[in-house]
Amino acid sequence: MFKSQFRLPNFDRQVWILATGRLLLEIGTGFTLFYAPIFFVNQVGISATLVGVAIGSGSVSGVVGRFLGGQGADSPRWGRRGILLAAAAVSALADVFLAAAGNFPMLVIGNLLMGFGVGMYWPATEAAIIDLTTKEQRNEAFGITRLADSLGLGLGVVLGGALIANSGSYRTLFIIDGISFVVFFGVIYFAIVETYKFDEKQPKTSSGWGAALRDRALMVYLLVSILFTTYLSQVQSTIPLYFKNFVQMGETVGFSEQAISGLFTWHIVFAAICQLPMARLLNRLTRIRGLMLSLVFWGVGFILVMVTGVVKDWTIVWAVLTLGVMSLGMTSYTPSASALVADLAPESLRGVYFSLNSQCWAIGYFIGPPLGGWALDHDRFINYFWLICAISIVFGFGILQYLKRLLSDRPNAV
Repeated sequence: MFKSQFRLPNFDRQVWILATGRLLLEIGTGFTLFYAPIFFVNQVGISATLVGVAIGSGSVSGVVGRFLGGQGADSPRWGRRGILLAAAAVSALADVFLAAAGNFPMLVIGNLLMGFGVGMYWPATEAAIIDLTTKEQRNEAFGITRLADSLGLGLGVVLGGALIANSGSYRTLFIIDGISFVVFFGVIYFAIVETYKFDEKQPKTSSGWGAALRDRALMVYLLVSILFTTYLSQVQSTIPLYFKNFVQMGETVGFSEQAISGLFTWHIVFAAICQLPMARLLNRLTRIRGLMLSLVFWGVGFILVMVTGVVKDWTIVWAVLTLGVMSLGMTSYTPSASALVADLAPESLRGVYFSLNSQCWAIGYFIGPPLGGWALDHDRFINYFWLICAISIVFGFGILQYLKRLLSDRPNAV
């Protein structure tokens, strides 16, 4: 039984190639994701609020990128493959600006380009996974791709932490991130063919947007998805700086960069270990119950963040427990969410539906970093901030209950 939880599923070869490409991509992302706020606040000297605004600005361009990415993925002119290639190229250019950034405007330009590139990427890659799998395979297929993401991030965080410890050069991280996008471009160009068969009778994408926006169940789902992505943004943008500047170990304030690297390596590796077993557990639950389970993990996780900031003893243990619970929240959310959207989407509009789904990431990452940055700049509010995050899951439960009623006549999507 234990071995069966970790056996690899039998997917189309291109699913594995896409997962490998995402592994390479996320290694580069792991180099920068957790260290960029620390670098631009503590070394460049930009305030935490402005850094949060700059990171959030990528979500503004991400809205445009997701719109064009979804439309292009459903268009014979571009298709899934063409959009993936364009996304990799724009993201590599973004790292050129981030590597050179020494002020707020340059940081914003880099994040705007990165947001646009990543925005184009998500609808196309999710639609490609759906093209290549059956309904029964999708929890595990999305679990595998998220596993690749987690492993890549873990490797990136470890290697990034080692590079900073040995050289202190944060800017090198952005250069390596740019190289990872170039490698990802090569993987897509040489190893992936178009995954969707376009035909002349396919509806125009412009009319597809109207159909998607009139899908009431999709619109309700997107509301709760924004809540989830706002939670995820706190893990990646607010918590690293919170651990660096606020938590206490005895009389010492803040974990070292090496300790933060180790903590987030644990978070990502634990998520990777849990991803396939969690995907198979979710196969026994409805999509809605899977999302409810994730909300429980997030609520507990935010309470543990607050506890970590209050206690002075065994702080590192509380931090390990916090990020472990948040790993479970992440691994239970992503397969359930993507599989639910796949169930809702008509075959010819998968790019459009996943474009709208990925807009939730843009909105969540637009809301989350500035809110977290504001809370960090007003330190007397920071623990109340984590408590409010925990309480907000009640709102999420209410939305999911309403969505369950809406889907009662669409059993395949519940």
